[in-house]
Formats: sequence, structure tokens, C-alpha cells
Amino acid sequence: MRGIHPALFYGMFAVLFGGNVFAGTALYLSPDITRMLNGRTDEVIGAYEDRIAQMRVEIDRLHSRSFAQTGDINLQLQELSQQQEVLFEQHQLVKVLVEKADALGIAAADIAPPAAPQSADLASLTGNPDVDATALSIERMMGETQMAMDGIAQVASTRADEIATEMRQLGIPVTLPDDEAMGGPLLPARDDLAGTPMLEDANEVMSALMRYKMARETLDDAPVHMPISGTFRQSSNFGNRRDPFTGSRAFHSGIDFSAPTGTTVLSAAAGVVTYVGTRSGYGMVVEVTHANGLLTRYAHLSGYLSQEGQKVDTGTPIAKVGSTGRSTGPHLHFEIRKADEAINPKAFLDAGKRLVAVLG
Repeated sequence: MRGIHPALFYGMFAVLFGGNVFAGTALYLSPDITRMLNGRTDEVIGAYEDRIAQMRVEIDRLHSRSFAQTGDINLQLQELSQQQEVLFEQHQLVKVLVEKADALGIAAADIAPPAAPQSADLASLTGNPDVDATALSIERMMGETQMAMDGIAQVASTRADEIATEMRQLGIPVTLPDDEAMGGPLLPARDDLAGTPMLEDANEVMSALMRYKMARETLDDAPVHMPISGTFRQSSNFGNRRDPFTGSRAFHSGIDFSAPTGTTVLSAAAGVVTYVGTRSGYGMVVEVTHANGLLTRYAHLSGYLSQEGQKVDTGTPIAKVGSTGRSTGPHLHFEIRKADEAINPKAFLDAGKRLVAVLG
């Protein structure tokens, strides 16, 4: 079967192209034509001629590009369409990861999700799309979503490391996923087990978030939070001091916070209330045992807001400030004990202040 003669092909192309141009021109300029028929000739003709000149320049440019891109424009559009699908999948992953990060206390202000990408309307392209601009737009949006994923992972990893460092300095063991023992022979990677880079990146971000979650759980169990709020002042430190009753040197096993009677006492960490009652010298006492083996003691109380066996979180009200026991006035005596030995609460509370500054 014989093919179409080149002259006939280009002739048909010219006719079709000219017809489209004429129709497009008529639609584009129809308001001006209407105004011109209504008598506004002098005003409209100048604008009319200017637009025709601009349109001719544009048509010439598109016509030149049409011949230059005829060979590969379909392939480029196909590639753009595929990149667009990847972009939307990437954006959906970022949305999920941002929601997970927000649930773990990483604020959206720290990691702002990229704006939802706008779909390029491929169906409206005339055969002369601005392929380069579209490709750059997709590339820019993919870069933004990748930066968002990297940012989430970076913030989560940094905060997890900060928590782990502070906890270990306090003698609290912290085991995070990348700290676990691993080994085995060094073997070449297998291509058949490789996933897509996008999913691998998302998995790495999720691993960073889970690592941060584990660190936060360790932090929740650590008595690093202030056990009192409102109007108070620190009135006595941990260690040797002049005893207020005898005047001689004596060891003080906690930190005292002077505050009005009835001020609410808060649990310094998550745990279980294991003692509510009185102890010699301490007066009315509440004790909370934490998962890391530490115990916090709150003494000289005027009332109880908790009971034995109760599970408490950080900041749960457990008692009220008083002046019971060996006390010269209303204050909270706060102790941290390990293996029934008192340790300095200052290191814990200072660590808590530093972490509050990091975690926000």
C-alpha cells in the first residue's frame, strides 16, 4: 500500500492548522469584533491590530516548536504523567508522616507539610505544551516533599538523641532501635529485594519517628518534670546543710519548694502510686514508683489527691502542699530514690528544663 505523498500531507496539515488558527482567532477576538460593530472602531482597531500581531508571533513560535518537538513530545508527556503520579504518591506519604509526627509532639510549625501539588491538566494541552515549565514545576514539588520527609526524620532523630543523651547521663538506660546488637556476614545486596526509593525513604522516616516515640516513652517515665506549679520558690537544696531545728550539719535527702498550703503537688513522671500515708519525719507522704526503677517521694503534705495502686502520668495531681512532720512551714519536700538510696533531684530537674527547651 502506497503512503501519502509528502506534498499532500503538508498541504492537509496547513489547511487544518489554518482552520484551527482562524477559529481560535475568532473566539479570542469576538468581544472586540462585537464592540467594533457597535461603532467603537477607532478605539478597538488599534488593540485589534496589536493582538493580531502578538498572535502571529505566538503562532510562529508554536509552529516552530511543533516541528522541533514532534518526534519526542508524546514521550515527554508520558514521562511527565508518570512523574506526576509519583508526586501525588509522595505527597500522600508526606501527609501521613506529618500526621504521625504531630501525634508524637513534633509540631507542624517545626515540619510544615508542603502544599498539595496541583495536577497539570494534560488533557487541555494543544500539542504544544510548555513541557519544560511543567517538568520544572513537578521537579520543584517533588523536591519540596522530599525535603519535608528529610526534615521530619532529622527533627525526630535529633530529639531522640537529645533525650537518650540526657537519660543516660542520669543513669537511666535507653535502648533505641539503632542501638540494638546486630551482626552477620557481609553479602552483596539483592536487586530482587530492593523497594522503590520513595517507599524506602518513607520507611526511614517512619523508623526515625518510632525511635523518637521510644525515646519519649523513656522520658515520660523519668522524674525530670517539676513536681509543683504556681507560686513557689526553692528553699533548700539536696546535700549537707544546717539543720533548721538543731543548728548542726545534717544531710538533706531532697529539694524543698516553699509554697502556700494547699498548692497542688504533681507527679514528676508516669508511674504507679505505691504508698500513701505517713512516715517518721516526713509527715504525710505520697510515693510513686516508675518503670525505670526510680521512686519519687513527696512529703510534708496537707492532703492526698491519689491512692495506692493508681496509675499516674506526668503532671497528674497527687497531693497538696502542707507542713506535716518535721517541718518549719508549708513546703513540698521532693525526693528521688534508687534502690532505697536518695539521689540528687537537681540533675533530673535540670535535664527536664533542657529537654523542654529542645522539645518545645
